[in-house]
Amino acid sequence: MKIKNMLPKLMAILVVIVVFASCEEDFNTIGSDIVDQNFTTELFDESTVVAYSRKSLPVQTNALPAYQLGVYNDPAYGQSRVNLLSQLTLESGDPDFGECVQLDSVVLYIPFFSEATLANEVTTYELDSVFGNEPINISIYESNFFLRDLDPDSGFEEPQNYYSNQGQTFDMFQGELITTIEDFTPSNAGIVLNDTVTLPPGLRVNLPLELFQEKIFDMEGSNELINNNNFREFFRGLYFKVESADGNGGNLFLFDLLDGNNDPADDARIDLFYKSKVLVGGATCEDNDVEFDENSFRLNFNGISVNTFQNDLNPGIASALANPNISEGEETLYIRGGDPIISVVELFGEDLDNNGVADQLEFLRDQEWLINEANLIFYVDQDKITGGAPEPDRIVVYDIGNDTFLSDLPLDPTSSEEDFEALVDHFGPLVRGSDENGQFYKIRITNHVSNLINNDSTNVPLGIVVSQNVTEFDFQDLENSQAPGIDNVPAATILSPRGTILFGNNTTNQAKRLKLQIFYTEPN
Repeated sequence: MKIKNMLPKLMAILVVIVVFASCEEDFNTIGSDIVDQNFTTELFDESTVVAYSRKSLPVQTNALPAYQLGVYNDPAYGQSRVNLLSQLTLESGDPDFGECVQLDSVVLYIPFFSEATLANEVTTYELDSVFGNEPINISIYESNFFLRDLDPDSGFEEPQNYYSNQGQTFDMFQGELITTIEDFTPSNAGIVLNDTVTLPPGLRVNLPLELFQEKIFDMEGSNELINNNNFREFFRGLYFKVESADGNGGNLFLFDLLDGNNDPADDARIDLFYKSKVLVGGATCEDNDVEFDENSFRLNFNGISVNTFQNDLNPGIASALANPNISEGEETLYIRGGDPIISVVELFGEDLDNNGVADQLEFLRDQEWLINEANLIFYVDQDKITGGAPEPDRIVVYDIGNDTFLSDLPLDPTSSEEDFEALVDHFGPLVRGSDENGQFYKIRITNHVSNLINNDSTNVPLGIVVSQNVTEFDFQDLENSQAPGIDNVPAATILSPRGTILFGNNTTNQAKRLKLQIFYTEPN
């Protein structure tokens, strides 16, 4: 009885399944016919592109994600010297050092970026973000320049910015020389303190006792040490100045003054090691039967820090940057990090009918194309640079008009990868030849171009810069705005000393001329 009652229902279900399968087959076939018969896929590479380069105006170099120190020699661009002014802070306010205090040593430690590997109970380190291997001299001065948190011109409502060109100002407030580190070259060796403690590689040096005896221990109990606001006014910081040991070579290294991984052992600091006694029952400091306790007090680098740049820019490049052809574009494009050199790319040419939209962009909007892919390909001019390892692996594109990255960035499927493998779809890494020399960078801007053509987005100038870390998305202000509306640059470009030279849109080398490639599907 139950089986007989179920048969009509089973037959109905079977009919539905057969009909659905038939419809699905018909749908797939019909869909295939539409794609095959009514659509074509084409390459459009006749877009007008105008590109030229700008030496940026002074750039904000406080509040950076990392800092740098050293001398970098670029065969094409010339020598750059990067100095550092940094505030110190007390690890705790109103410190009590005890009695019978004797300062034993003062040690500065600034760790490099490095990767540790443990094998057979032996830890080795590979340095990261160290450029060059020739010695430099580092002079450390007390600074008398006060770094403010807030800008008085804003009524003390906005943060105070400091800029890459303020070295001469800081020099005017340069105090006494504390110490000089001669012939310094970064080493990948761990710093062994004792049988159980090894610090990651870094700059570690003893400092003279007198200054810190005067500024710290002699001031115990004073208002100057009661909190860090008072202390930063009293002891205004350290000024690190660099020069090449032989005048030509050098090295430059990046570091994080406060690494943020909650491990104080990895932070840059100055450790003051001292001993003191606990006196009870009328004991005095001269009593030999009262033993000294070993102690330490730390000064941190978590106040304000500022990098300054001194550049001996190649005169030929400086001349080219001073007067770029902004209407027709240039044969050669220059990009360099540090004190940045930016290339500007403007798409789709002129607006001859003065309606606010480039004429070529109007034409493309009328076509109603489906944009499958759009690329800017920048070819490296190997005749003008030293190829190989010094070439920057990554360059990035950003929206100059809105001081942000393009809409393609969040769509990149590699965005969650490690820094060196991240965003390779959007910011294509340098493609190298068999000789390890760079050939080209491919920057994919598909969504940006699609929005311009199909969504009436604003056609803003694009900035091209070197990047030390493509996953760093902060921007730094310029001291003043410069054409065509450049008032910020990505922070990551300030952290890279490297540069390269590219073929522009106006080069006579047609095979390597900068073009915008647009792959599209056109409905008939």
